Amino acid sequence: MRVLFVCLGNICRSPTAEGVLLHKLREAGLAAAVQVDSAGTGDWHVGKAPDARTRVAAQRRGYDLSQLRARQVAAEDFGRFDLILAMDENNLANLRGLRPAGAGAELDLFLRRYQLALDEVPDPYYGGEEGFEAVLDLVEQACDSLILEIKGRL
Repeated sequence: MRVLFVCLGNICRSPTAEGVLLHKLREAGLAAAVQVDSAGTGDWHVGKAPDARTRVAAQRRGYDLSQLRARQVAAEDFGRFDLILAMDENNLANLRGLRPAGAGAELDLFLRRYQLALDEVPDPYYGGEEGFEAVLDLVEQACDSLILEIKGRL
């Protein structure tokens, strides 16, 4: 199975989700069966590491994001991934606009798919440290549900 997480710049929310899911897949013994990546709909941060605040918050919880680098969603992603999960409605709309005709990837909102209290992962970029912690709380919960879905698909 192949999962792609998408936010705007690929330096906060989507790399957090990538790192958390990779960690949880290793813990569940599923790392070899699932490919995980993240991307942004925008190109401002291509090649850059996740935001320092994102890395610090993740590291405090045992997630290492240091090797991740931002990239932009490409048309090929819609054929390479089974499931593309957007962090918010704007990015989901952008993905729908980028999606080539006949592409097989399933598109959805990450949190809404797993019926959390919020539909969207709030963008912490312009806020304080607590926003990055809140993102981690939401992502960890949704990734637990995603792991269950993955187990059911494999």
